[in-house]
This record gives sequence, C-alpha cells and structure tokens, in this order.
Amino acid sequence: YPSEFLMQKITEDNQIPVHLRVSVSLQYVAGLKGRALVEFFHNNIAEVENEELRHLMWSSVLFYKTPNVEVMACVLLSTKAIYFLLDDSFIHADEQQSDFWNKENSDCENSSFHLSCCFVLKLNDLQSVNVGLFDQYFRITGHSADHIVTCLTRDSYNTHTFIQQLMAVLSLLARTPSPEPVDKDFYSEFGSKTTGKMENYELIHSSRVKFIYPNEEEIGDLAFLVAEKMDGLTNLPSLNILLYVLAFQVNHVEGSAQNTSSLQPKTLILTSSDLFLFDEDYISYPLPEFAKEPPKRDKYQLADGRRIRDLDRVLMGYQTYPQALTFVFDDVQNQDLMQNLTLDHFGE
Repeated sequence: YPSEFLMQKITEDNQIPVHLRVSVSLQYVAGLKGRALVEFFHNNIAEVENEELRHLMWSSVLFYKTPNVEVMACVLLSTKAIYFLLDDSFIHADEQQSDFWNKENSDCENSSFHLSCCFVLKLNDLQSVNVGLFDQYFRITGHSADHIVTCLTRDSYNTHTFIQQLMAVLSLLARTPSPEPVDKDFYSEFGSKTTGKMENYELIHSSRVKFIYPNEEEIGDLAFLVAEKMDGLTNLPSLNILLYVLAFQVNHVEGSAQNTSSLQPKTLILTSSDLFLFDEDYISYPLPEFAKEPPKRDKYQLADGRRIRDLDRVLMGYQTYPQALTFVFDDVQNQDLMQNLTLDHFGE
C-alpha cells in the first residue's frame, strides 16, 4: 500500500468539475498527484495510523442540518471513515447552524492561511445508504441528524463507483454477525400487509449497513405528481417520464464586475409532452427514523414548466461536458425570447 494502480486511479479522479468554483485550499488539494496525495491524506486527514485511502471523489454535498446550502467537497473513502473536505466558506454560509460547526479557527480568517473544515463519518457509525433515482445522487445516514449527508454526484457512474468501493471497504469491518434470517417468501419480504404497498428494494450488507434503492412505484408517484402539475391537460396512463436528471439552471447576473452567471440546482423532468424544472429536496426523504415531524417542504416543488409544442429551438454550447443547453420557447408574448423565462406557465 499504496499500489501503483490505486495512485493512478485517485490521481485521475482528483479533478474538480469545471463548472463549480472552490476555495484556494481545495484547489491546492486538487493539484496533488499520486504519492503526494496519499501523504497529504495521512498527514492532514487520517485519524488512525494504519488506515488506507481507497477512493477519492469530488461532489456537491448537502447536510441534513443545512438543507439549503449545497457545497463542493472532496470526498475521501478510507478503510475507517468517509471524510468530506469542505470549503471554509461553508461554515459562514448558514449562520443559524453555527453550532453545527466549531469556529475554533476564527482568528485565522484574515491571515494567509486557507482553511478547510473536514467532516468525518466513521464507517462503524454508518447505518444506511439511500440511492436516488437513476443513480443521480445518494444519501449516507448515520445515527443522528448530524450524520446525514447527501452526495449530489449528478452522474450515475460516479455514484456506482463510490457505492462499489464503499461495499468493498465495509466488508473489511469486523462486526458481530446478524442472527440467521427466517426464510420469507417474496410477498412477505417486499410487501406490507397493512398498506399493500411495495417497499423500496433493500440490500443488507454483511456489515449490517442497508443499501436502499428506489422501486418502480417511485417513478409512478413522480408521474402522478407531474400530471397534477399539468393541470389535467394529459391523462395519467399515457404520461411517461422519459428523462430525470439533476442539472443546474443558469441565471445571468447583470451589473456585476464580470458578466457572471449563478447556477441554481434543479431537477429536470422530460415527459412526452412537457419539460419541467423542479426544486427537489434531496436530503429529507425518505424520513430518517429519528425524525419527529415531516420536513417543512415537499420533496418536489415545481419551478417552471413548458409544453414541448411551444419549444422553438434548442441552442447547444460547444464546450465539453457539462454541456450547456438553452431552450427557447415561443409561448411568451411581447418579450425578448432569450431572456430568463421564469413565468409560471400554469398560473392565472
């Protein structure tokens, strides 16, 4: 340890997504290669001398205590814990949650130091992993509200790779085995006798960590919700969700020093007749076991919706991934079609 293959792999993975900005401290981490990266992990992050770094991933993350603040993180998986190396700016992003983060280093703010805070989730504290629709994100749940984190990979390959690595590392944990399960048939395993509803598909790992995947009913519920938002324009049986993807809506900020643009996280849903943008709650659902009350907002909130028949043209950027698309609709009267369309299509 570390093998040449591992060093090459984490070097390849150590790339910040080009569309997201990070602090100087995380840019420093992204500049490390191979052995320097492993040494950085052991000298600055690892809590135990004999733990091994197994996987590295850059992802946006959300915390259960700060559900409105999406922050870029370098996610490091070792044989003992999952480490989230965060921007120091995150501590100040939500002042209401200041007790969640210890501000011991506030005296360094104006110095030449560039600080990062590191959130640690020990593998022994891990209880379940919820994989989102179409592997666009996953939520890691520990034993309390402080230990719930969602990684918004927006990429099924990154999600799949991380889950595979996590399962491999969990297999190394020495935990007392669970009692032998009683043989159950399919209906008692997956069906609830009280509701008649199919439960989400669960895989219980040998380490007793649950891996929970969405079932087909979740798509059905989403289709029903979309049909509701369409104000009865379409009958439900013919409604098919063709695409579900976590994306960003680009809002141009005018009047700033540089003509910058802000990225607003959105869930894009394409049906055979409409294009929707939703604000989705990626962290609160399904409800954790200790939750006393339901979340303050619904899982899906409609932000914008357009009929495909009103789509005039689609403009494609020439940059590499992630691709920028501009949808131009002709359903707005007496307005410049290229401006940001935030009109509520289903309003009065």
